[in-house]
Amino acid sequence: MIFQPAIIALLLASLVCVGLLLAAAPLAIDLVRHWDIRSGSERQLVLERRTYLLSTLLSFLFASQLVALLLFVFNADRMSSMFVGAMCAVGALKVNAFGFPALIAQILIFFLASSWLVINHVDTLAPDYPLVRVKYLLLLILLPCVIASAVLQLRYFLGLKADVITSCCGSLFSEEAPSLSASVAAAPPLPTMIAFYVTLLLAAGTGLLYRLRQRAPWLVALLSGAAFVVTIAGILSFVSLYVYEHPQHHCPFCILKPEYGYQGYWLYLPLFVATAAGLGVGAMQPFARIPSLERIIPAVGKQLATVAAAMFVVVAAVASLMILNSRLILLEG
Repeated sequence: MIFQPAIIALLLASLVCVGLLLAAAPLAIDLVRHWDIRSGSERQLVLERRTYLLSTLLSFLFASQLVALLLFVFNADRMSSMFVGAMCAVGALKVNAFGFPALIAQILIFFLASSWLVINHVDTLAPDYPLVRVKYLLLLILLPCVIASAVLQLRYFLGLKADVITSCCGSLFSEEAPSLSASVAAAPPLPTMIAFYVTLLLAAGTGLLYRLRQRAPWLVALLSGAAFVVTIAGILSFVSLYVYEHPQHHCPFCILKPEYGYQGYWLYLPLFVATAAGLGVGAMQPFARIPSLERIIPAVGKQLATVAAAMFVVVAAVASLMILNSRLILLEG
């Protein structure tokens, strides 16, 4: 089963990413220890040439991890037909104990990598590259996370057995199941719906506020993270019900399937883009007082905040269309 093309692609991407990051670690340590833009020494010239190459390589590696998350979810859904009892990606991820941890780790890597890319982009725009030490120190901190994610993914794929009888999404997201996801699914739809739209509105509003007046950057990041969590809860609690037109089907993965028109991608893609952009606004703020970045960070932040606000509005609009086009009557009244 490990010889499926998508699995091979994911494992190769993880292996290459970990291998190149390990190879880059000594260079990163050297940059952290010896970088001095004011120096004209031969060592500094060598470091400058290395940082150009390393920055380009790492940007490519982290961008590939963003694509890997999408492929991981798509592959899990496609593999569901191979296991008895599986109806969607949930069944495939529940085949062994490493499926959902691997998915969560991949999501964390997505947001960490996107924040690193934002910091790297800001640094390359400044003439004195003031964040070289910072971004390569962050790289060294990020390395164990990437290794852990790769190990979880490898353990998951190595543990796939076709003769295993797995559980379907109905058992995991059933209101009677003893789990956090089941508790969220069992939440009353009206309060969850109010929290869903209010949080998205606040996240979009703070993004626009930063776009117009460069205020509350930390609030943009905080509300972006909150909007991500609340939106996932909203999909579990009520959005999925409208898509399936069934009051007991709470699965957040089945909406990715072709029989539902791949509608889930119209929710998840803008949600992840919006959250990454909002977190990127916050990731830059510790460096906003550096003289060479005083104009760069607000300019980049305005772009990211605009993207975040627009994408959160898209999420709310898509969810609203799903509700309006459904024949399910969830709320009386």
